[in-house]
Amino acid sequence: MNHERPPEPLDFFIWTVEDVGLWLEEINLGSYRQVFEENGVNGEYLESLSMFTTEQILRFIRRCHMKWGDFITLCKELRRIKVACLKGEQAVRRPWWAPACLSVVFVKVAKRNRQSRVVSLKLEP
Repeated sequence: MNHERPPEPLDFFIWTVEDVGLWLEEINLGSYRQVFEENGVNGEYLESLSMFTTEQILRFIRRCHMKWGDFITLCKELRRIKVACLKGEQAVRRPWWAPACLSVVFVKVAKRNRQSRVVSLKLEP
């Protein structure tokens, strides 16, 4: 990814740890950048937050030393990005893990079915 600018929202679930850090800066939560990096919080982890139990959320907040208000801001921003993805308001690009030869296929599938999780196209070893 180009680290001169924030990562594209459509790709949030394939963001690297560094991409998450850039996004935290963009949404004024940059003070958590280092602790997120230390805990390996990437886009796939952020995507899974919506399925966390109350206990897991509390553990995440403690581990990252987050204030409640900041956690709520994080959740609101994630929701804003998810809504933009579903509405098709973001550009589509090939994820870092996909081979270049699949770029055209990936973009066509993503544009045709924006409600499906693009991460499902990831090839497992």
